[in-house]
Amino acid sequence: MRVDHLEVRWVRLPLVAPFRTSFGTSYDRETFLVRVVTDEGVQGWAECGAEPEPLYSSEFLAGAELVLREHLVPRLVALGDRLAAHHVRPALAPVTGHPMAKHVLETAILDAELRATGLGFADYLGSIRDRVPAGVSVGIMDEIADLVAAVGDYLDQGYVRIKLKIEPGWDLEPVRVIRETYGDIPLQVDANAAYSLLDAQHLARLDEFDLLLIEQPLPEDDMRGHAELARRIRTPVCLDESITSARDAATAIALGAAAIINIKPSRVGGYLEARRIHDVAYAHGIPVWCGGMLETGIGRAPNLALAALPGFTLPGDTSASDRYYRTDLTEPFVLEDGHVRVPAGPGTGVEVLPDVLQDVTVSVSTIPWQA
Repeated sequence: MRVDHLEVRWVRLPLVAPFRTSFGTSYDRETFLVRVVTDEGVQGWAECGAEPEPLYSSEFLAGAELVLREHLVPRLVALGDRLAAHHVRPALAPVTGHPMAKHVLETAILDAELRATGLGFADYLGSIRDRVPAGVSVGIMDEIADLVAAVGDYLDQGYVRIKLKIEPGWDLEPVRVIRETYGDIPLQVDANAAYSLLDAQHLARLDEFDLLLIEQPLPEDDMRGHAELARRIRTPVCLDESITSARDAATAIALGAAAIINIKPSRVGGYLEARRIHDVAYAHGIPVWCGGMLETGIGRAPNLALAALPGFTLPGDTSASDRYYRTDLTEPFVLEDGHVRVPAGPGTGVEVLPDVLQDVTVSVSTIPWQA
């Protein structure tokens, strides 16, 4: 495949409600999209998973665009006619880190490549289902009463799993109230690395609530700490930020640090590495599920294809579009009997809505694809 040019488009979409985690509160979704255009006029789209500030990870949006322009694109341009999605990761390997910047490039190129051949993400990745169960992530709130109302609304909509964001001071009581109010619903919590191993005795008090899992309780670089915590509590430990590659997954499994793994393609550098992580976990009998980064339909579509692989046995954060946006950048994904359909068309299987895209665009620039 030969690329003619690449477009970087910054967008900002208001969220239907503020979303608070232990990192902070988001009121809108600010990101940039990458659109590649081949010499035959085929387009490929992708959405950067980084956030404006380096809080979830060391990456942030402005830095991701800079490294993309100055260090990543030139390495792909050098491939010439040998460019293909499976060449992207090895070509970019000399650049240390920056998986989210690498992800957005690989995904846009893979989208264009698959559209040119008429193949969809689901078939390419090896998906086995045409729809996936949908969970929902519920942020930290000012009052427990607000949390109870929000969870009730999501259950009424049909979501099959509830995930509560927690942090010190907002953990035991919110979980207790939700469990007492709604009974034996599939329930899990996400700490976003807000605790330390010194909190093990406190976190063990979550065991009484029969949670599906506790996600990323400790800092991302504390693999040993997670392994020790897993020995001290009954609630299964799930790793998110700690897993950036299939090698990380294999290490976590060998150490007993992860009974479950959350796979976010943007965090691990793309869908090809995400599939490798799935394969490692599947081979060891470790369940996986697909996390999210508040993606619009552009990023949600390939996530759904990934979540339809056989090892994804737990509901992911693959919510309907209206969980976050009143108007999505693609035709909205909707909840059907607690599930969301996997797009079946070429590439990601979705088309960008030009009028909506224009309304939310902040800036557009082009990177020429010249050797």
